[in-house]
Amino acid sequence: MLKDIIAVEPRENYQLYIRFEDEVEGIVDISKLIKFTGVFAPLQDKKYFAQVELNHELGTIQWPSRADFDPDVLYAVISDRPIPKYKLIRSA
Repeated sequence: MLKDIIAVEPRENYQLYIRFEDEVEGIVDISKLIKFTGVFAPLQDKKYFAQVELNHELGTIQWPSRADFDPDVLYAVISDRPIPKYKLIRSA
């Protein structure tokens, strides 16, 4: 897929409005994608969650701790298109 995120806005209840470079856009509920543990533990604080920002270099979103999401996963959720399955080709 490899679509960059170009806009993000925090919403209530751990939801984010996200728009991709191809104009696909929608709301994703982050609480349904993660457990608030490990690097994502700080996101449980709603004020911290609201500090989401774009990482233009990676084409995704992140928080001040540098916790981020794979934009392909977010694209698949918003567009309701599954991530393609890739096969590892091994040389003989």
